[in-house]
Amino acid sequence: MSKNIVGRRFDLSESIREHIAESIDGLKMYNLDIISSNTIVTADNKSKEGVSVELVINLKDKNTIVITQKDKDVYAATDKAIDRAKKALRRHADKIKSHKVMSFKDLGLEAEAVLDLDTEEEIELVPMDLELHKPLDFDEAIEALKAEKKRQFIVFNDHDGLMRVMYKRADGKFGLY
Repeated sequence: MSKNIVGRRFDLSESIREHIAESIDGLKMYNLDIISSNTIVTADNKSKEGVSVELVINLKDKNTIVITQKDKDVYAATDKAIDRAKKALRRHADKIKSHKVMSFKDLGLEAEAVLDLDTEEEIELVPMDLELHKPLDFDEAIEALKAEKKRQFIVFNDHDGLMRVMYKRADGKFGLY
């Protein structure tokens, strides 16, 4: 991981650089591929004593975390920025770990690949006469979905004639695509 520590309108002492570098090294505990980190320490012109620390962390797969922290003390601003970075990295690591990719093995022994199915069997398609069905509008779609117990979604035409999908959410509300 490459570390870049820069001061704008602010003289960085060696102890501040070491403190920032050690703090950034502590971010490796999340086992994420951190490509680079850029830290910019800027002295605020408006308040003569204020300091702004901007921390940009570039992760593998084009993920970037940007944190800006202001404080009167450089060390305090750095520590707060690093704490926020740790929280963001922890959330990102949890998100990656909780994302399950199902493999074919997870489906069980009864699962068959589509290519393994018998293609000699003819697939029978039953055509439906759409002229018999009146297209639903928005209000009719809501009433139909409320009345249905088994169906979880319904397709209807909106005011502009576009096909839309309305679905039941887990909290009892309705969603619309």
